[in-house]
Amino acid sequence: MECGQQRYCWEETQGLVVNLFLKPLNKYTPPLICYELVHGINSIVDALAIDMGILTTPQLHWMVRARNKGMKATEVDYYEQLAGSFRCLIDLIPNGQKFQEIDDKLVIDGANGVGGEKIEVLKKMLNGLPIEVRNSGKGGGILNEGVGADYVQKEKVVPQGFGSKDVGTRCASLDGDADRLVYFSVPSSNSNVIDLVDGDKILSLFAVFIKEQLSVLSTEGDEKIGDNYQARFGVIQTAYANGASTDYLKQLGLEVVFTPTGVKYLHEQAARYDIGIYFEANGHGTILFSECFLSWLESRYNELSSKNKESEQHKAALRLLAVSKLINQAVGDALSGLLLVEAILQHMGWSIHNWAELYQDLPSRQLKVKVVDRTAVVTANAETMVVRPPGIQDAINAEIAKYPQGRSFIRPSGTEDVIRVYAEASTQEAADSLASSVAKLVDQFLGFGSSR
Repeated sequence: MECGQQRYCWEETQGLVVNLFLKPLNKYTPPLICYELVHGINSIVDALAIDMGILTTPQLHWMVRARNKGMKATEVDYYEQLAGSFRCLIDLIPNGQKFQEIDDKLVIDGANGVGGEKIEVLKKMLNGLPIEVRNSGKGGGILNEGVGADYVQKEKVVPQGFGSKDVGTRCASLDGDADRLVYFSVPSSNSNVIDLVDGDKILSLFAVFIKEQLSVLSTEGDEKIGDNYQARFGVIQTAYANGASTDYLKQLGLEVVFTPTGVKYLHEQAARYDIGIYFEANGHGTILFSECFLSWLESRYNELSSKNKESEQHKAALRLLAVSKLINQAVGDALSGLLLVEAILQHMGWSIHNWAELYQDLPSRQLKVKVVDRTAVVTANAETMVVRPPGIQDAINAEIAKYPQGRSFIRPSGTEDVIRVYAEASTQEAADSLASSVAKLVDQFLGFGSSR
């Protein structure tokens, strides 16, 4: 069992499946620990534990959700559903859509974790998508050290194993347990700096595609078919989403809602829509479809099938059904997300450069301010406003007003006694200056600590 791999068990009791997982202490002990855990659970009346073997975190979540829905839920079932849904989307690509030749190959950074191994399995089931996997963990390498989505997104430089040979190539990075995904390209052979395509742009790509399919589906064809379902389509972000992405999504006419930082808040809010998309800039996110909408969509698809299988409405319904099966609705999943990105790029006929140009990110800066008691700061409105200590929000607003396209907020860390500062503005110099000014205000109002 190599670094980054995880062995999973699930417990089934009274018809409800609950997942239990262990991260290995070292390469030798995990199978024994998992054996003892399974044995212990099975000794409980009406409880059954099943060892699912080595999986990514999202695969385990997918299996638990599938099992609770009465569906087949093995690792092979996971691969078959993803590959089948991907092929469906590829088969529905409009005629004439084709990548430029240089953009055909996808190179994946596996973060030296279990995701690299699993994408090697999945790629054997895919046709028409040339994939090269690096940092798969097979050749040694340390989990997430100089590699992976978190490193690439924060440092904005090439991961180990990438460089000048990859100029112009479409590249993607998973994180160690494959629940995050970012894309990047190498613009120049003279620098290790990358052009990052982060979770905000993955969200935007998905939103554009789904909005397009909903629009086609709601357009009347030659024949009157059923009643249109007015699906509630929502996009969920946190305050850390780049302001340019939020503006872009609103310009598309989409409903954008903010929640406090944390996947549990994003997922809960997304579930309130017929179609809810959430992503964090770090590449963690997914799409949720309501059962009510999927039931209507299945009926609409069947109705359209009986009328005209070649209609654009029929194709749009089939695409949306395929998306609902391809995306992992249980949790953010780098493997399913990657396949959906690839399918949409081919559908649009876009290169990674076309995708990156959807909008231009505003420069931003994040800082931390040490404090004795982080609970001294209380926020509201999805952490975009401070209600305590009194007066600090007015002072922050005064600083923001000094900078074109300025935006800044502060929030207490959930793990350490620091206050986190986020700022963005029209230039990097302005964003740095705004962040520094707001950090000084935190020191001033709280009366202790040093900023860095």
